[in-house]
Amino acid sequence: MKRLILALLVLGCAACAQPLNSAERVARIDRLLQQYVDKNQVAGAVALVLKDGRPAYEHTFGWSDKEAGRKMAADTIFRIASQTKAITTTAALALYEEGKIGLDDPVSRFIPTFRHTTVAVTDGGGVKMVPAKRAITIRDLLTHTAGISYGTDPQVRDLYAPKGLGPAAGFGWYTADKSEPICDSMGRLGTLPFVAQPGEAFVYGYNTDILGCVVEKASGVPLDEFIRARITGPLGLKDTRFYIPSEDRNRLATVYASVNDGTIVRAPDGALGQGHYIDGPRRSFAGGAGLTSTAHDYARFLEMIRNGGALDGVRILSPRTVALMTTNQSGTLHSTTGLGFGFGFETVDRYGASGMAGVGAFGWGGAYGTAYQVDPQSHLAIVLMIQLIPNSTDIQPKFYTAVYQALAN
Repeated sequence: MKRLILALLVLGCAACAQPLNSAERVARIDRLLQQYVDKNQVAGAVALVLKDGRPAYEHTFGWSDKEAGRKMAADTIFRIASQTKAITTTAALALYEEGKIGLDDPVSRFIPTFRHTTVAVTDGGGVKMVPAKRAITIRDLLTHTAGISYGTDPQVRDLYAPKGLGPAAGFGWYTADKSEPICDSMGRLGTLPFVAQPGEAFVYGYNTDILGCVVEKASGVPLDEFIRARITGPLGLKDTRFYIPSEDRNRLATVYASVNDGTIVRAPDGALGQGHYIDGPRRSFAGGAGLTSTAHDYARFLEMIRNGGALDGVRILSPRTVALMTTNQSGTLHSTTGLGFGFGFETVDRYGASGMAGVGAFGWGGAYGTAYQVDPQSHLAIVLMIQLIPNSTDIQPKFYTAVYQALAN
């Protein structure tokens, strides 16, 4: 299959806006990713590039579980962590289109504890709590400008831990081991101080987990059910789920951890490693970091976004809504170097701000090392799946470069 795809790309075709240049340039992608496996810097990877919705490059590398001798496969399931955010954002914007959520609605309309939030401010040698200058809105959550972190900051961590958040939640964002619904966790979060005033800074944190609770409140159904009914089901994403059935246990890739010399070891069980995606309580549907998926599933979701909100006759969002998601909505709060942040996606506003990605490209990644980029100019959706936490490699930007260098002008 790979040779057939490669041959078609080298020859070019009428439907391909930018065919790959040569077999040698495509082979550079193979060599790059294989060297990370050979050097024991990642256990394995799945790389998939769609061009105009069709596979332009697809290859598996290494192992999904080295110790068990299980090779990586195209249908291997990965913990996608913050790549969940784009799907939860899509769910929220579907309700926005129906008038059930307003971008400038206060979050307190759905979660009452957010009615009077506070901010932890460093004051000399101490920390004081001051009232928020204004209400946190849905727009703030979508752009990560609500001032809400993951609660691991020095000024708040000791307040978050007793509430089961921040240091008590893995690296801060992990809730798969929780026996309570996500809205219970987010309700407690609203009673805790945040780290910046609403609208004044880009602060990456629980914003999309809160948004997932808003989806539940606005729709009247649990987040997993809403996503299944409105996004993954209609798109045929069979392997994109919060928790994995026991019969698919051997399809879930093992998590590895980087050590000081740059090589990897098997990560421990629990919240800081393998997680509870099979044997956990299955109660917390974390819209910010809870989903698992495959390269094919996630690329199909991205293709729907690239295609203006519809795919194969199924419309999930309107083109105008997708434009909101993929256009910088946060000014220079996210970056002053040509990157912006829309609703759920980082955006490329200047060529060169993100390697060779074209202006209008958008993407993000996950804490386990998964990453993606969509480039409308080049008709591409690019997905790289690994399982490495913490990720101390530079595999993601080098992979993107390898893909772009293979494109003919």
